[in-house]
Amino acid sequence: MNILSIDTSCDETAAAVTSGRRVLSNVVYSQIPIHEKWGGVVPSLAKRAHEERIDEVVKKALKHTPLETIGAIAVTQGPGLAIALGVGIEKAKELARLWNKPLIGINHLEGHLYSVFAQNSNGNPHTAITFPYLAMIISGGHTEFVLWKGHLSYTLLGATLDDAAGEALDKAGKLLGLGYPAGAVIERLASEIDNVDIFRFPRPMAHSKDLAFSFSGLKTAFYYHIKEMSKDDIHKHVRHLASSFQEAVFDTIVIKAEKAIKQTGVNRMVIGGGVAANAYLRKKMRALTKKYEGSVVFPSGKKLTGDNAAMIGIAAWPYAERKLWSNPATLERQPRMKLISSCNNENNRLN
Repeated sequence: MNILSIDTSCDETAAAVTSGRRVLSNVVYSQIPIHEKWGGVVPSLAKRAHEERIDEVVKKALKHTPLETIGAIAVTQGPGLAIALGVGIEKAKELARLWNKPLIGINHLEGHLYSVFAQNSNGNPHTAITFPYLAMIISGGHTEFVLWKGHLSYTLLGATLDDAAGEALDKAGKLLGLGYPAGAVIERLASEIDNVDIFRFPRPMAHSKDLAFSFSGLKTAFYYHIKEMSKDDIHKHVRHLASSFQEAVFDTIVIKAEKAIKQTGVNRMVIGGGVAANAYLRKKMRALTKKYEGSVVFPSGKKLTGDNAAMIGIAAWPYAERKLWSNPATLERQPRMKLISSCNNENNRLN
């Protein structure tokens, strides 16, 4: 079955058509030019941009797919920015009613997990799905471990208590005057030097036995460190500052990931989310899983690491196979939606 999917969880207006794991189209309109001058996402501007672009984005996604081949419509229900989520949900309901198609509400985090199994229209790459996985979502809004036991079956193992990894990188970049978003700029600056960690910022919660994260203290340490530096010194050492901060964030992730492997005994990992696009993080995580004779899978392209609708359509595939449709009357935005342990716990499924 072909699925039309929509995602308006934050500052990307996205629509896609998928068939199982195959991505037939994936259209993303980025709002970065709108928000960058403010140094972050402005909710009212995000909502307006979604409303202005959603029809055009859906039309482009459907350009080469006959409407009669669409079997269901999937949409991000949460988590995310409340007024942004609402735009996508209302559009999905409108189209489902107009075209008489079933609806599937999807957790955005679930989408990031399934993004690692995306294939192009020819069915590549041929990545086998072999559960269980130790899964990580590393993005601007989330940093968490999930034991992924099978389709629609998840157990949360640990999450950030405050800032997410991507958020911490963006805030550090803002302090360095690198603009918004800053993660990719920090990665580039760090790649230009050999000595990656001359400042040795803290590795928060590295010695705790649990799998929780906390990056607010690291951000504060970074703030006070550069506060003592002159503008000339910051400019002179900007590569080392960026690299040392990135190293502290990624070291913390690796330390916790190693604990997760030891605690669960699962050495197969999948990692999704915007920060998963970072080549240096991928290198560190490949080295870690190799140490435990395991493997790690990332999304096959950078477009699939950020917010997009293709991952929502792929995550909807197991629901569609089981005909676990959402009830339009109870499908509402859930900005603080958690990754559930089983799809059967949702009270808005029609089966």
